[in-house]
Amino acid sequence: MLFTLDLASLDSVRQFVDAFRRADMPLDVLVCNAAIYRPTARTPTFTADGHEMSVGVNHLSHFLLARLLMEDLQKSDYPSRRMVIVGSITGNGNTQAGNVPPKASLGDLRGLAGGLSGAKVCNMLTMQEFHQRYHKETGITFSSLYPGCIATTGLFREHIPLFRTLFPPFQKFITMRFVWEAESGKRLAQVVAEPSLTKSGVYWSWNKDSASFENQLSQEASDPEKARKVWELSEKLVGLA
Repeated sequence: MLFTLDLASLDSVRQFVDAFRRADMPLDVLVCNAAIYRPTARTPTFTADGHEMSVGVNHLSHFLLARLLMEDLQKSDYPSRRMVIVGSITGNGNTQAGNVPPKASLGDLRGLAGGLSGAKVCNMLTMQEFHQRYHKETGITFSSLYPGCIATTGLFREHIPLFRTLFPPFQKFITMRFVWEAESGKRLAQVVAEPSLTKSGVYWSWNKDSASFENQLSQEASDPEKARKVWELSEKLVGLA
């Protein structure tokens, strides 16, 4: 069964949830993975709700989707229910890549309130807050992951041609961190279904031997007070407050 979901519209998110429920299907695992990346944009673009596009698509619509579908996840009798939010190394400031300008940061949250930047930090803070609010009560596993540098992905389609040409060989032969799409998909599948990856509140990563490990979140991405504030502000921005 095919459902339509446009993450640039909060109304579309609500319509998707209504359609999913009318189909009377169980929800065992929810994966929030969609993202846009517009590094060369000279002017901002906005969602149907007036939010800056990257924050609206990468964070706010996923936040609304996850909040609404928590009810369905809790109803599932699947023994290993999970919610997975795909993060990024660029949103984790305790890594080298996370400090490459422009550095992802939420500052004092005025940028988020105005719809500006820091969507990947929001993703990881949201996962942490879901864990704090719901894991003990529901038994649902909440986790995030960085599946590796997928340098040939279409995510970079709006970058300059020179970057698209040089970035894959740079990751293959200089950093040695290149990951094919198939390998990143395998890693995501592990977080979704692997019995050994059921620990909640974890940000999963993989080493050069493709072995998973619990990565340490940066101070900002694991700040409980900032996670609470992002949650409450996001509730207001999507109309749940």
